[in-house]
Amino acid sequence: MGLFNTTTKESESSSMSNQQSPGQDQINLVGKETVFEGTVRAESDVRASGQIIGTLKVEGKAMIAESGSVDGEIIATNADIAGRVQGEIEVEERLVLKETAQVDGNITTDRLVVEEGAEFTGECRMGTSVSVNGEPDDEVIEEAADDVDDQQADEAPSPQGAAG
Repeated sequence: MGLFNTTTKESESSSMSNQQSPGQDQINLVGKETVFEGTVRAESDVRASGQIIGTLKVEGKAMIAESGSVDGEIIATNADIAGRVQGEIEVEERLVLKETAQVDGNITTDRLVVEEGAEFTGECRMGTSVSVNGEPDDEVIEEAADDVDDQQADEAPSPQGAAG
């Protein structure tokens, strides 16, 4: 019996630890026959098999299924797009355009993966870190300013070269 009690306690313990960190393993679903109009804000992953008209803000991963579509804006930490997106996409870390993806709009992301067959019409800016709230990352801005300063210092003529 001691063995069963230990197992039960371990199960309760792991169950409680899951309860203490809500949203980490949770996936919010927009069903295949669902049309959502407005702003979706989620701290955990979102999988859309239906249609979203408006803004999708996800602190986790935004997943647009092959049957899904977004007419508006996607702002997420990570995203996998297999469906249709008409609008801006801002992804803080990694954006994957699956082979069935159809994107018409501008993309801003740190890393982009485009599978063969994916369609993309628009402009893409990479390496510009955007936080989920849509604001540029201050650390990235400071690093870019330092790089420009260093580059200008390297290009400036030395006083000896000017006199020579």
